[in-house]
Amino acid sequence: MADLNDVRLENSHQLSIKVAIVRGERSIETVMKALDLIGGVSEFFDKPILIKVNLIANKTWNEGVTTDPIVVEALIKAFKEVNDNIFVIESDASMTDADKAAKICGIIDVCEKYSVPFVNLRHLNERLTIEIKEHETLSKITLPKFILDGCIISAAKMKTHIDTQVTLGMKNMFGLIPDKFKLKYHFMHSVDKVIVDVNTVIKPVLTIIDGFIAMEGQGPIDGKPVKMDLIIAGKDVVATDAVASRVMGFDPRLIYHIRKASEKGLGSIEGYEVVGENVESVARRFKRP
Repeated sequence: MADLNDVRLENSHQLSIKVAIVRGERSIETVMKALDLIGGVSEFFDKPILIKVNLIANKTWNEGVTTDPIVVEALIKAFKEVNDNIFVIESDASMTDADKAAKICGIIDVCEKYSVPFVNLRHLNERLTIEIKEHETLSKITLPKFILDGCIISAAKMKTHIDTQVTLGMKNMFGLIPDKFKLKYHFMHSVDKVIVDVNTVIKPVLTIIDGFIAMEGQGPIDGKPVKMDLIIAGKDVVATDAVASRVMGFDPRLIYHIRKASEKGLGSIEGYEVVGENVESVARRFKRP
């Protein structure tokens, strides 16, 4: 029989998990409000801040494919209050040069404005191979040492995905793999399982889901842009992805990588507190891939 104090502690922990939903115009202020609702970023002062963006294609921010530079600018401004050691990071995709994509979407301009380096992980040669216990599909993974020494901020995009139903905070971490030809993970493995394995090794300390312009249908590149005017933020990536999925009209329990990550203790698919807007007031049933 469970001890009553243990139950109370568990319930208290769950209630301490907050996920913010903020509806507002595309602005730094909207992102800042979401950060404030989850307690700010003051605890992230002692390690490098690595803002992982989504640059899967050479697209401008208003096409709903890549992370909006205004989200990146807001994150830089927020973190500079407590930590000057900030980097924006991404690696090449199979068909995309991350440096070129960062320039096209406007992220390089933001980095230059605040003297924040943009780092293409593919070009970092110092790497570590990490064995994954109780793995889903990858028994080991090789990652740049640079990212293992910092705090990862998953600055993800709210999109549907032809292979994983949604691409949010956890799927964005897949891009930390420095291999250019990531399509091999689609052909040789279940991408959902690879996502779980990556997040088992390294989880984001903060997830910001950019829903200013989201994407439905044939995502992550060829879908239809959807103006949602939303930012979703949390410090539990599973909870944050679960909330975003529900906003998009998906049941996160039916999305393999979110459910399995919760089962493995990587975060909470239930039992969190939604602050700001509620899911029902902003939800929209996204067209499926």
